[in-house]
Formats: sequence, C-alpha cells, structure tokens
Amino acid sequence: MDVLDGWTRTEHTADVAGRATTHPVWRRGTGPGIVVVHEMPGLTAGVVRFAEELVEAGHTVLLPHLFGPAGREFSNLDVARVFPRICVSREFTKLARGVTTPVAGWLRSLARELHADVGGPGVGALGMCFTGGFALAMMVDDTTVAPVVCQPSTPFIGLPGRAADLNLSPADAEAVRRRAADGCKVLGIRYASDPLVGTRLDTLTSLVGDAFIRVELDGRGHSTVTEQRSQVAVDAVLDFFAERLS
Repeated sequence: MDVLDGWTRTEHTADVAGRATTHPVWRRGTGPGIVVVHEMPGLTAGVVRFAEELVEAGHTVLLPHLFGPAGREFSNLDVARVFPRICVSREFTKLARGVTTPVAGWLRSLARELHADVGGPGVGALGMCFTGGFALAMMVDDTTVAPVVCQPSTPFIGLPGRAADLNLSPADAEAVRRRAADGCKVLGIRYASDPLVGTRLDTLTSLVGDAFIRVELDGRGHSTVTEQRSQVAVDAVLDFFAERLS
C-alpha cells in the first residue's frame, strides 16, 4: 500500500530566486492549516506518517515535495543519491551564513494560499533537519503564526560560524524578532546529544527570548518526529499547534 494513498496531489507555483517554480504538494485533512516541510532525503514514509498524526488531530496538512523520492522509507542510499543534487540546487542555501534560503518565498506563498482557503488565525509551519530553519523563514510573513523548528541543521557545520547560524538574512532575523515581540511563539526541538544542530537553539533563544519554547530530548537521535520519533516531541508539536491555531 502506498503511504500517500488518501492524500490529494496538487501543485503550487511561485517565485524562487527570480524564476517561476512549481513543486508537487500533497494535501489531506480539514481544520486549521499546517505546512510540513520534509527533511533529507525527501518526502519519506516517516514524514507522511507524522503528518497523518496532525491530520488526525484536526488539521489540514500540506506536504510540499521539494526534492528526493516521495513515499519511500528512509534510506542512506537515497541520502547519497539526493545530496549531490541538493548541493548544486539554487533553491536552497547550504553553506552561506546570514542568508535566507531562496525557497522561503515559495513556502510563504504556499502558506498564504492555504490560509486563504481554510481561514483561522494563520497557519502552522514545521521544518526538520535540512529544512529546520525554513519555518523561521516562513514566520517573516504574518500568515505563519505557529513555527516549529525541528533539529535545524543548515548551513552545514564544518566551517567557522555555521553552527550558530539560523539560515536567515539579517533583515529576516529582525522580522522574526519583531514578530516574536508581538506575541508569535516559536517551538524548537532537538536531541541534546545531536551534533548536527550545533548552537542554533542558543542563537534562537537570544533572538526571540521568552517567545521561544525549547524542548531538549534525552538520548541519542536526530530526527525528532520521524526516524527517531520521540513521543515527547510529537506531543509538544500537537499541543503547540492546538494552542496557536485554535
């Protein structure tokens, strides 16, 4: 059985770095809207299963498919195949500091379209790993009222300064700070022992202060709501969306 059975495939087109760009989007559910941005290596079965928990909780969920395979179980072979293509793609920022990923504009457009369709106070956004910081970039737009940052891991650590970088331009970081000061909370989740996250949650704490809800998980792991799924993490996400989107 295809894990995406029951989901409706659509498409969304918006500007990315000056070019009209179209990506598939999978949709399911009713109620307040949430955009879940998948991790490396693609729209895996684990991401879909997590999204189904959000649907069951009473949300309309969109799964944009930005790269890699869709519907397959996670595999390191897929990571090896997809990673080189991501590294040359103009849609994503991989190494540069103080830069917002170019695909952020596309995601903001998708969130606005979803909000116009389902209404409510705004939409939720969740990024993870490679896309962890994307929810912050979406928060720049007033449409996103419930950003969740799971194990943010870009720009890639390895060169000085990158372990603390939030994948945001100075202007977008200031917009995030202003929105947080106006009452928009941010949820961030990581395994405390995960080296890929670096000190980004410390940076986020400094940026938004008391608006940041920080969840540090015990044990060894990386993918907090998918491959090394923590019920503590999932419950924190469900509670956050219920509070912010009701």
